[in-house]
Amino acid sequence: MLFDVLPFAGLFLVLYFTIWFVASEMVRNASIVDVGWGLGFASLAAIQLARGFTIWGLFLAIPVWIWGLRLAWHIGRRNFGKPEDFRYAAFRRDWGSGYRLRAYFQLFLFQGLLMGVISLPFLFGIHLAAVASSPLAHSIPLLAAGLLLWFAGFLMETVSDSQLKKFTSNAANRGGVVMSGLWRHTRHPNYFGEAVSWWGIWVAALSLSVPWWTVFGPIVITLVIRYVSGVPMLEKRMEGRPGYAEYARSTPIFVPWPCHRK
Repeated sequence: MLFDVLPFAGLFLVLYFTIWFVASEMVRNASIVDVGWGLGFASLAAIQLARGFTIWGLFLAIPVWIWGLRLAWHIGRRNFGKPEDFRYAAFRRDWGSGYRLRAYFQLFLFQGLLMGVISLPFLFGIHLAAVASSPLAHSIPLLAAGLLLWFAGFLMETVSDSQLKKFTSNAANRGGVVMSGLWRHTRHPNYFGEAVSWWGIWVAALSLSVPWWTVFGPIVITLVIRYVSGVPMLEKRMEGRPGYAEYARSTPIFVPWPCHRK
């Protein structure tokens, strides 16, 4: 089973992120790869489904498509016409003449590796749906539970992104901190919703009897968001903004909790 899925996905990811690297060098803006993050998952799901189409596999592919395309559109619209993101600009400055080689492996191919690990549940789920001898072997309640969990996370991510956009689009809030709506109960509701979505996809994939170790998919994206590239970077960027210290003291950093702030 490993050799039916992983080599093909690995080859696609190397080619995919190589193309994004070349494009980023042509425009001297590595942050365009953030658009490729969501598109990459959607493409992987589409290719795997094309290799063996089933309705059961479609149930796994559709949430990945919705999540990936929504994220790509959201980031693309947000970043259009703007300079390179501060994170990538710092890498370009700090790495100097060695930037291209380091960026290719550390920023692009490494994202491909992460994407491959995170995609394990739906890649194997779609594959197993195609080779299963009988659809009766699938657990409809487990599939439904996973899709409901995915939808809850997706809704939280989408709504919190919308609330943030509405807040930042008001010139009066420039330099401020959004503390209303879902942001009242966690400092990073969009990241938490993203993590929940991937746990939902894994639960849905369990209905197709995916191997137990595919749990590394949701574990990895949760850890990366919480401790590496998501929450920590944004926390550092928000430090020093008016009211943020008090907001941080009274609001959970990741997992939502009812907060009664005056």
